[in-house]
Amino acid sequence: MSRLRLYSYWRSSASYRVRIALGLKGLAYDYVPVHLLAGGGEQFAPAYTTLNPQARVPTLVTPDGPLTQSMAILEWLEEFQPQPALLPAGSAARAQVRAISQLLVADVQPLMNISTGRALRERLGASDEAILAWRRDWARRGFTALEQLLEREPVPGRCCVGDAPSFADCCLVPQCYSARRFGVELAPWPRIEAIERHCLSLPAFARAAPELQPDAQPDPQPAQGASTR
Repeated sequence: MSRLRLYSYWRSSASYRVRIALGLKGLAYDYVPVHLLAGGGEQFAPAYTTLNPQARVPTLVTPDGPLTQSMAILEWLEEFQPQPALLPAGSAARAQVRAISQLLVADVQPLMNISTGRALRERLGASDEAILAWRRDWARRGFTALEQLLEREPVPGRCCVGDAPSFADCCLVPQCYSARRFGVELAPWPRIEAIERHCLSLPAFARAAPELQPDAQPDPQPAQGASTR
């Protein structure tokens, strides 16, 4: 079987969640950097858009061909390497994991990423300060809703759902990282903060950290315009 190949950007939260899942599954892969800011964005190069017509990261090249969209990649990994499972037993628990994941990847992260910031700037004339305020607002809204969901658990676990990492934790830790980059600290949401702390103590999460990736480097521009995608 050919080795998995991950096209990733070190600060992309979507790439980050896939790196965590690969680590939890114990799967080796080759890392191919795609710089989202340099030269107008390497993701727009024809060689890359052949793999991913959306010109986004991540892309995971697998024995089944190139896969795009981080949540679809996580679902594929769950089927390709069932153990350790990243979806819990029981339909209600699995639905809760998917709900938390979608809250983060569909309702929060897209509103904080580079394409949204660019649209606010170019189409509406938003300043860097206004874009930063926008990103902070959506992070806080999402975390406030998530904290309430987590508080419903009768017996809180160390992770989002129970004590074992799941898709939800793969999505939460990168979003916490992105929020802090934009000046949002987690103190108002103690359950989220505790889960992040526990997850970061696990090797797979630690190894996936942005600053440990081969392409890690200082951003060429301030955080207001930097990518979370």
